[in-house]
Amino acid sequence: MNSADQHLIERQKSDLAYQKAILGSVSRTFALTIPLLPSEMEVVVGNTYLLCRIVDTIEDAAELLPNTKQELSALFIEAVLGSIPVTLFVEPCLDALKAHSNVDELDLISHTPTVLRILHTFPNEDQAAISRCVSIMSEGMSYFHNRQSAVGLKDLGEFEKYCYVVAGVVGELLTTIFSNYSPEFAKRIKGHEKLAIDFGQALQMTNILKDSPEDRARGVSWMPADITQESLLSIAYKKLQNSLAYIFLIPKTEKGMRQFCFLAFGLAVMTLEKIATRKELDDQAPTKLSRNTVWLFYGFTKIAACNDLMLKIFFHIASQKLRKNTVLHS
Repeated sequence: MNSADQHLIERQKSDLAYQKAILGSVSRTFALTIPLLPSEMEVVVGNTYLLCRIVDTIEDAAELLPNTKQELSALFIEAVLGSIPVTLFVEPCLDALKAHSNVDELDLISHTPTVLRILHTFPNEDQAAISRCVSIMSEGMSYFHNRQSAVGLKDLGEFEKYCYVVAGVVGELLTTIFSNYSPEFAKRIKGHEKLAIDFGQALQMTNILKDSPEDRARGVSWMPADITQESLLSIAYKKLQNSLAYIFLIPKTEKGMRQFCFLAFGLAVMTLEKIATRKELDDQAPTKLSRNTVWLFYGFTKIAACNDLMLKIFFHIASQKLRKNTVLHS
């Protein structure tokens, strides 16, 4: 092995070490779930999350004007697609965010070249799927953040579209990555691709409902203006049913894939069950799951992920209030 090859190998190791470390800094939840995947997929999904986190950081930066967000998001997409040198995104982005308080997010942006180097080591089909996902998310979030208000989104259709560009498209991406890794899953999911969108949307609806009191306190709402919380919970419950059907399509031999999806699904179910007890949108009753609950459920996924009956029993028991709410509003 010549020195150039040795240098390349060392740099790849260093890049992957950075990805793993920064993932733990910017998201405890995904740092917990992504390592459940097989090692080849762990790197791909972890890289995708970091790219999406860069988009989120730009869009969530309260100190940036909407047109600045749009300009930076456009530069980021061009950098991901290889249309411009990555420095043409990093330098203006860091300059615009110089007052940003989250040092881990700033560190991630400064290491965008590292994240993109890892991206470019993936198979072409994975790279294409990731680029599609990040582009749809970035453009969609720019569109919707220009429409944010205290009143909320226009209607249910706009709400579902928002949930798609933020998370439904991630469900599609995961399906592509899962299919590239598992030919058996690729066969099973054929004709059922919409389940992947519902899976992603269910998780996003959970986040929106969970954060709605905090959002309203700062004068913003991502809820549809013409729909009650009870009706949204009913819609979310039905999407959770489809999410479970999605998990059932993952072969039981793919324990890591199943555990990854079941952990996200179960945490969403338990969070929505707590939300179902809130009588009003501005009710400040805590809905965040305790760390102990998360770790207990994490242990449970190791036992239950590949047992369809246990998954069904969990969903039935953990969603009693949600199910009752759905019956009342159907």
